[in-house]
Amino acid sequence: MQQLSFKNRIASNYIITTALLIFVVFCVIYSVVRLTFYNDIDGDIALEVTTHLNEIKINKNDFHLVHEDEWKEREHNTVDVNPVFIAFFDKEGTVLEKSPNLKNEVLHFDPSAADNELYDTKLLKNKIRQIQVPIFSNNVSIGHIIIAMSLEGPTLVLNRLAQVLIITYPLILVLLFFIARFIAGRSIKPISAIINTSNNITRDNLTARIPLPQNKDELYTLSKTINNLLDRIENAIDREKQFTSDASHELRTPLTVLKGTLEVLVRKPRNTEEYLDKITFCITEIDRLNQLVDQLLLLARFENQKKSLSIENLYLNGTLLDVISRFSSTIENKNIQLRANFNEDYYVQTDNYLFSIIISNLLSNAIKYSAQDGVIVINIQRKNNKIECSIVDSGIGIAAEDLEKVFNPFFRSDANEHPQIKGTGLGLSIVKKLCLLLAIEIQFTSKVNNGTSVILSLDEAKLK
Repeated sequence: MQQLSFKNRIASNYIITTALLIFVVFCVIYSVVRLTFYNDIDGDIALEVTTHLNEIKINKNDFHLVHEDEWKEREHNTVDVNPVFIAFFDKEGTVLEKSPNLKNEVLHFDPSAADNELYDTKLLKNKIRQIQVPIFSNNVSIGHIIIAMSLEGPTLVLNRLAQVLIITYPLILVLLFFIARFIAGRSIKPISAIINTSNNITRDNLTARIPLPQNKDELYTLSKTINNLLDRIENAIDREKQFTSDASHELRTPLTVLKGTLEVLVRKPRNTEEYLDKITFCITEIDRLNQLVDQLLLLARFENQKKSLSIENLYLNGTLLDVISRFSSTIENKNIQLRANFNEDYYVQTDNYLFSIIISNLLSNAIKYSAQDGVIVINIQRKNNKIECSIVDSGIGIAAEDLEKVFNPFFRSDANEHPQIKGTGLGLSIVKKLCLLLAIEIQFTSKVNNGTSVILSLDEAKLK
């Protein structure tokens, strides 16, 4: 079974709802007209009952008309639009008198029918509405007066009304379906634009955008949301291309150095010292290459936040001391004075492994960019219901125009001016991604020749 198009589904759902509504409206119209007819007829019958009860004289055991000749000559002897039929019955159900317009017919007296209640019956196969009213003498029923009115006119009108409603009902629905389909087609034009634009978008063509509708409705919001999504995808792919290009360049550099060094070695025989010197240099470059690959893998691993986090109560003082101990030999070689100001024990909620990587990269940068006999200060304090950990060095600092770029992969500020400082430019990029992953606020300030300050804000652990 072929599925309906979106436009036809909108029109169909609209028609189903409208059909139910029109059906209810038509039923209400028919019921109101029918009730109006019956109320008018019931009112006329009640008036006739009152009038004719006043025209009879009741004796002890019977009754008779006061002016019989006059009664026979009245309107009941004529043809009316809604003729009134009248008959008088004694207590045995025998007709005593009837209106001349009945001619040879007689109104039916139903002993089982309730007195003074209106009901529908038939006279010569035509519908009539009648009532049986008892005539009392000394609280004893001595007969009945039956008054009826023809329902032929109202029935004809109601039947015609029903026919009109039945015929117009499907016609209205068909007309409304095509109108709804036309309106739905105009309304979903932005969706067609979305489809066409999506078909034109490829990995190499991400510049196309969906034209925004004039009316700021749900389709406007949808189009804007998709455009924003395309912007993010385009930016992500541009970053991926840039990352791939930078990674290729960074990997090519140590490989080129290794190749060149080894080619020099095989050109002619060397003495042992030369071999040892070049091999040591190659090992250093391999270590650098290995470090670069590890950082690239780490960066890629957390790019889509696929690693599950292990949040726990972490003893911050101990983590910092462990990281410091791993860099103790480098700190001693540069004769750096490291001050760790811990006034008390601090506990935070975070992932131990990932947070250790953050601290290691930050401390590694602080040591790397600090001069000989420099100073590094590590502080921990409570501030604004957070635990703040700061690492401040007295190194070469970063220019103001480069501060916004320090978290970009492979970016190194003033790298050409300090070629002796080795690095890949990935450390702070990894720090930024891990801080986002762990919901850690990071503040980075720096000034050329005055050092750099990094402040991390973490949630304090709730100890039992």
